[in-house]
Amino acid sequence: MDIQSYIEYDKELLLGLNGSDSLFWDSFMWVATSTYIWIPLGAVLLYVIFRNNSPKEALITLIAFALVITLADQIASGFCKPFFERFRPTRDPEIMYMIDTVNGYRAGRFGFISSHAANTFAVTVFISLLMKNGLLAFILLVWACLNAFSRMYLGVHYPGDILFGTLEGCLVGFIVYKLYNIVRNKYFTSNRFVSSQYTVGGYLKSDVQLLVNTFLLTNIIIVIWGIIISTIHNL
Repeated sequence: MDIQSYIEYDKELLLGLNGSDSLFWDSFMWVATSTYIWIPLGAVLLYVIFRNNSPKEALITLIAFALVITLADQIASGFCKPFFERFRPTRDPEIMYMIDTVNGYRAGRFGFISSHAANTFAVTVFISLLMKNGLLAFILLVWACLNAFSRMYLGVHYPGDILFGTLEGCLVGFIVYKLYNIVRNKYFTSNRFVSSQYTVGGYLKSDVQLLVNTFLLTNIIIVIWGIIISTIHNL
């Protein structure tokens, strides 16, 4: 398949995934893609990191976490988007008027690669490797996929933008974790407990469950918000 055939297929696939006639799903995806709705999950994550590490080790962990997000975001938005200059679907003259938008949202001019996909998958890989808990890894994967899909639903990214953003994010999360692990093993000698109460990564399972519960509660709030907004529009 040559590049032009890929681009045409990417556009066709996006048109199949973009939007719906449902006010509920419009509201759900609009809220789900917002950064603000996930702030409580980030706050609980910070609590769990400080609770399960010494202050110095927690600080190193936060620096690594910040590096994950910064690298993933800057590679996507700071380098790839201005370098490739691929229009977002909502800005592409060929199909922009075929795209279903929500609240008139069209985002910036260029969309390759998706920084949302890069950021969320980078965080998912890093935290999953850090805490080493299967349930949490699955929950984070669902979160990353939801955010990625919402960008196509809203029409601001092609599937290709999402795919390469996902690959970039996974690679960044993995590399930063490996570097972080080298630093941690070299400079910290704190015990990483492994028992029925701790994950393989040395985090209390009860704290990991708190993260899982926060994720589930956030999604319940998103669903309720979607129901409220769709009900108001139908009045």
